[in-house]
Amino acid sequence: MITIQDLTKDYITPHAKIRALNNINLEVEKGDIFGIIGFSGAGKSTLIRCLNRLEEPDSGKIIIAGQDITAMNKQHLKLARRKIGMIFQQFNLLDAKNVFENVAFPLKVSGYPKNQIKHRVEEILDLVGLADKAKSYPLQLSGGQKQRVGIARALSNKPDVLLSDEATSALDPQTTYSILELLKDINAKLGLTIVLITHELDVLKHICNNMAVIEQGKIVEKGSVEKFFSNPESDTAKRFISILQGFQAKRIYTEGGGI
Repeated sequence: MITIQDLTKDYITPHAKIRALNNINLEVEKGDIFGIIGFSGAGKSTLIRCLNRLEEPDSGKIIIAGQDITAMNKQHLKLARRKIGMIFQQFNLLDAKNVFENVAFPLKVSGYPKNQIKHRVEEILDLVGLADKAKSYPLQLSGGQKQRVGIARALSNKPDVLLSDEATSALDPQTTYSILELLKDINAKLGLTIVLITHELDVLKHICNNMAVIEQGKIVEKGSVEKFFSNPESDTAKRFISILQGFQAKRIYTEGGGI
Protein backbone atom coordinates (compact mmCIF):
# COMPACT_ATOMS: atom_id res chain seq x y z
CA MET A 1 0.00 0.00 0.00
CA ILE A 2 2.85 2.41 0.85
CA THR A 3 6.33 2.46 -0.63
CA ILE A 4 8.90 5.05 0.48
CA GLN A 5 12.04 5.31 -1.62
CA ASP A 6 15.18 7.31 -0.73
CA LEU A 7 13.17 9.96 1.14
CA THR A 8 15.14 12.95 2.38
CA LYS A 9 13.97 16.10 4.18
CA ASP A 10 16.09 19.06 5.33
CA TYR A 11 15.18 22.06 7.47
CA ILE A 12 17.07 25.29 6.92
CA THR A 13 17.73 27.39 10.04
CA PRO A 14 19.61 30.70 10.29
CA HIS A 15 22.64 28.77 11.54
CA ALA A 16 22.62 25.42 9.78
CA LYS A 17 20.90 22.88 7.57
CA ILE A 18 19.34 20.10 9.64
CA ARG A 19 18.68 16.74 8.00
CA ALA A 20 15.41 15.49 9.51
CA LEU A 21 15.06 12.45 7.23
CA ASN A 22 18.03 10.73 5.66
CA ASN A 23 17.43 8.31 2.77
CA ILE A 24 14.34 6.58 4.20
CA ASN A 25 13.29 3.33 2.51
CA LEU A 26 10.20 1.54 3.81
CA GLU A 27 7.25 -0.57 2.70
CA VAL A 28 3.88 -0.99 4.40
CA GLU A 29 1.59 -3.79 3.25
CA LYS A 30 -2.09 -3.26 2.58
CA GLY A 31 -4.23 -3.79 5.69
CA ASP A 32 -1.27 -3.69 8.09
CA ILE A 33 -1.06 -1.72 11.32
CA PHE A 34 2.49 -0.43 11.07
CA GLY A 35 4.26 1.34 13.92
CA ILE A 36 7.13 3.81 13.69
CA ILE A 37 8.90 4.35 16.99
CA GLY A 38 11.68 6.69 18.01
CA PHE A 39 12.77 9.08 20.71
CA SER A 40 11.90 12.79 20.59
CA GLY A 41 13.57 14.52 17.66
CA ALA A 42 14.24 11.28 15.77
CA GLY A 43 12.21 12.39 12.74
CA LYS A 44 9.08 10.27 13.12
CA SER A 45 6.57 13.16 12.98
CA THR A 46 8.34 14.60 9.93
CA LEU A 47 8.16 11.21 8.25
CA ILE A 48 4.45 10.70 8.76
CA ARG A 49 3.67 14.28 7.70
CA CYS A 50 5.63 13.71 4.49
CA LEU A 51 3.29 10.85 3.59
CA ASN A 52 0.48 13.29 2.77
CA ARG A 53 2.86 16.18 2.00
CA LEU A 54 1.93 18.30 4.99
CA GLU A 55 5.71 18.46 4.95
CA GLU A 56 7.36 18.69 1.53
CA PRO A 57 10.15 16.14 0.98
CA ASP A 58 13.33 17.41 -0.64
CA SER A 59 13.96 14.22 -2.59
CA GLY A 60 12.76 10.66 -2.93
CA LYS A 61 9.40 9.07 -3.71
CA ILE A 62 6.26 8.25 -1.73
CA ILE A 63 3.92 5.87 -3.53
CA ILE A 64 0.51 5.19 -1.96
CA ALA A 65 -1.95 2.78 -3.59
CA GLY A 66 0.10 2.96 -6.78
CA GLN A 67 0.15 6.75 -6.97
CA ASP A 68 3.34 8.81 -6.66
CA ILE A 69 2.33 11.40 -4.07
CA THR A 70 5.57 13.32 -4.47
CA ALA A 71 5.00 13.92 -8.20
CA MET A 72 1.48 15.35 -7.87
CA ASN A 73 0.48 18.93 -8.50
CA LYS A 74 -1.75 20.72 -5.98
CA GLN A 75 -5.00 19.69 -7.64
CA HIS A 76 -4.13 16.00 -7.84
CA LEU A 77 -2.69 16.06 -4.31
CA LYS A 78 -5.94 17.52 -2.97
CA LEU A 79 -7.84 14.57 -4.46
CA ALA A 80 -5.30 12.03 -3.20
CA ARG A 81 -5.45 13.39 0.35
CA ARG A 82 -9.11 12.41 0.57
CA LYS A 83 -7.92 8.81 0.68
CA ILE A 84 -5.29 9.52 3.36
CA GLY A 85 -6.94 10.22 6.71
CA MET A 86 -4.92 11.67 9.59
CA ILE A 87 -5.49 11.88 13.34
CA PHE A 88 -3.48 14.22 15.54
CA GLN A 89 -2.25 14.28 19.12
CA GLN A 90 -4.07 17.53 19.95
CA PHE A 91 -7.32 16.58 18.16
CA ASN A 92 -7.46 19.78 15.99
CA LEU A 93 -11.23 20.10 16.32
CA LEU A 94 -13.24 23.22 15.49
CA ASP A 95 -14.53 24.46 18.85
CA ALA A 96 -17.34 26.52 17.29
CA LYS A 97 -18.80 23.47 15.54
CA ASN A 98 -20.52 20.52 17.18
CA VAL A 99 -19.48 16.91 16.69
CA PHE A 100 -21.72 16.39 13.66
CA GLU A 101 -20.41 19.56 12.00
CA ASN A 102 -16.76 18.67 12.74
CA VAL A 103 -17.15 15.31 11.01
CA ALA A 104 -19.19 16.78 8.16
CA PHE A 105 -16.68 19.56 7.50
CA PRO A 106 -14.17 17.59 5.33
CA LEU A 107 -17.09 16.09 3.40
CA LYS A 108 -18.41 19.55 2.54
CA VAL A 109 -14.94 20.76 1.56
CA SER A 110 -14.42 17.77 -0.75
CA GLY A 111 -17.79 18.30 -2.47
CA TYR A 112 -19.51 15.22 -1.03
CA PRO A 113 -23.17 15.12 -2.17
CA LYS A 114 -25.19 17.20 0.29
CA ASN A 115 -28.05 14.72 0.42
CA GLN A 116 -25.61 11.98 1.54
CA ILE A 117 -23.63 13.86 4.19
CA LYS A 118 -26.11 13.27 7.03
CA HIS A 119 -26.16 9.50 6.45
CA ARG A 120 -22.37 9.32 6.15
CA VAL A 121 -21.75 11.29 9.35
CA GLU A 122 -24.27 9.24 11.32
CA GLU A 123 -22.68 6.06 9.99
CA ILE A 124 -19.19 7.10 11.13
CA LEU A 125 -20.32 8.39 14.53
CA ASP A 126 -21.98 5.05 15.16
CA LEU A 127 -18.74 3.28 14.17
CA VAL A 128 -16.66 5.28 16.69
CA GLY A 129 -19.26 5.05 19.46
CA LEU A 130 -20.41 8.69 19.46
CA ALA A 131 -23.89 8.45 17.99
CA ASP A 132 -25.31 10.14 21.12
CA LYS A 133 -22.81 13.05 20.98
CA ALA A 134 -23.66 14.46 17.55
CA LYS A 135 -24.94 17.78 18.95
CA SER A 136 -22.24 18.17 21.63
CA TYR A 137 -19.39 20.65 21.27
CA PRO A 138 -15.70 19.83 21.79
CA LEU A 139 -15.57 21.66 25.14
CA GLN A 140 -18.25 19.26 26.42
CA LEU A 141 -16.23 16.16 25.56
CA SER A 142 -13.53 14.18 27.35
CA GLY A 143 -10.11 13.72 25.77
CA GLY A 144 -11.01 10.25 24.56
CA GLN A 145 -14.26 11.47 23.03
CA LYS A 146 -12.43 14.29 21.26
CA GLN A 147 -10.02 11.80 19.77
CA ARG A 148 -12.93 9.65 18.61
CA VAL A 149 -14.28 12.71 16.81
CA GLY A 150 -10.85 13.18 15.26
CA ILE A 151 -10.88 9.56 14.10
CA ALA A 152 -14.41 9.92 12.72
CA ARG A 153 -13.38 13.04 10.81
CA ALA A 154 -10.33 11.23 9.39
CA LEU A 155 -12.59 8.40 8.19
CA SER A 156 -15.21 10.66 6.61
CA ASN A 157 -13.95 10.40 3.01
CA LYS A 158 -13.51 6.61 3.20
CA PRO A 159 -9.70 6.64 3.14
CA ASP A 160 -7.46 3.72 2.20
CA VAL A 161 -4.75 4.81 4.65
CA LEU A 162 -5.03 6.23 8.16
CA LEU A 163 -2.06 8.12 9.64
CA SER A 164 -1.82 8.49 13.40
CA ASP A 165 0.52 11.21 14.71
CA GLU A 166 1.03 10.38 18.42
CA ALA A 167 -2.76 10.10 18.68
CA THR A 168 -2.77 8.70 22.23
CA SER A 169 0.07 10.69 23.81
CA ALA A 170 -2.28 13.18 25.48
CA LEU A 171 -4.58 10.48 26.90
CA ASP A 172 -4.56 8.52 30.14
CA PRO A 173 -3.79 4.76 29.98
CA GLN A 174 -7.40 3.59 30.15
CA THR A 175 -8.51 5.99 27.41
CA THR A 176 -5.46 5.08 25.34
CA TYR A 177 -6.48 1.42 25.52
CA SER A 178 -10.04 2.22 24.33
CA ILE A 179 -8.71 4.27 21.37
CA LEU A 180 -6.29 1.49 20.39
CA GLU A 181 -9.12 -1.04 20.52
CA LEU A 182 -11.19 1.26 18.30
CA LEU A 183 -8.35 1.50 15.76
CA LYS A 184 -7.98 -2.30 15.74
CA ASP A 185 -11.73 -2.62 15.18
CA ILE A 186 -11.65 -0.11 12.32
CA ASN A 187 -8.69 -1.90 10.76
CA ALA A 188 -10.57 -5.21 10.89
CA LYS A 189 -13.92 -3.88 9.66
CA LEU A 190 -12.71 -1.53 6.93
CA GLY A 191 -9.43 -3.14 5.92
CA LEU A 192 -7.65 0.16 6.43
CA THR A 193 -3.88 0.40 6.35
CA ILE A 194 -2.79 2.24 9.51
CA VAL A 195 0.58 3.91 10.05
CA LEU A 196 1.06 4.90 13.66
CA ILE A 197 3.96 6.83 15.15
CA THR A 198 4.63 6.68 18.86
CA HIS A 199 7.28 6.71 21.55
CA GLU A 200 5.14 4.45 23.77
CA LEU A 201 6.11 0.77 23.75
CA ASP A 202 2.75 -0.31 25.17
CA VAL A 203 1.02 1.23 22.14
CA LEU A 204 3.36 -0.54 19.76
CA LYS A 205 2.92 -3.88 21.50
CA HIS A 206 -0.86 -3.64 21.76
CA ILE A 207 -1.83 -2.70 18.24
CA CYS A 208 0.98 -3.01 15.67
CA ASN A 209 1.94 -6.02 13.57
CA ASN A 210 5.11 -4.64 12.01
CA MET A 211 7.28 -1.68 12.83
CA ALA A 212 10.35 0.43 12.12
CA VAL A 213 12.74 2.21 14.45
CA ILE A 214 13.88 5.68 13.44
CA GLU A 215 16.88 7.48 14.93
CA GLN A 216 18.46 10.75 13.77
CA GLY A 217 16.41 10.64 10.58
CA LYS A 218 17.40 7.10 9.61
CA ILE A 219 15.56 3.77 9.77
CA VAL A 220 17.85 1.69 11.96
CA GLU A 221 15.67 -1.41 12.31
CA LYS A 222 12.47 -2.83 10.86
CA GLY A 223 10.52 -6.05 11.12
CA SER A 224 7.77 -7.63 13.19
CA VAL A 225 6.79 -6.26 16.60
CA GLU A 226 7.39 -9.73 18.05
CA LYS A 227 10.99 -9.64 16.84
CA PHE A 228 11.47 -6.12 18.23
CA PHE A 229 10.58 -7.23 21.74
CA SER A 230 12.26 -10.65 21.65
CA ASN A 231 15.44 -9.78 19.78
CA PRO A 232 16.10 -6.04 19.33
CA GLU A 233 19.05 -5.35 17.05
CA SER A 234 19.62 -1.59 16.89
CA ASP A 235 21.01 0.45 19.77
CA THR A 236 17.81 2.51 19.79
CA ALA A 237 15.60 -0.57 20.09
CA LYS A 238 17.79 -1.94 22.88
CA ARG A 239 17.51 1.38 24.76
CA PHE A 240 13.72 1.28 24.48
CA ILE A 241 13.59 -2.29 25.79
CA SER A 242 16.02 -1.46 28.59
CA ILE A 243 13.87 1.49 29.69
CA LEU A 244 10.75 -0.70 29.62
CA GLN A 245 12.45 -3.40 31.69
CA GLY A 246 13.60 -0.75 34.18
CA PHE A 247 10.03 0.51 34.61
CA GLN A 248 8.74 -3.04 35.04
CA ALA A 249 11.38 -3.87 37.66
CA LYS A 250 10.61 -0.68 39.57
CA ARG A 251 6.87 -1.43 39.53
CA ILE A 252 7.42 -4.98 40.80
CA TYR A 253 9.69 -3.65 43.55
CA THR A 254 7.12 -0.99 44.55
CA GLU A 255 4.14 -3.37 44.49
CA GLY A 256 6.14 -5.88 46.50
CA GLY A 257 6.59 -3.41 49.33
CA GLY A 258 10.19 -2.53 48.58
CA ILE A 259 9.43 1.15 49.17
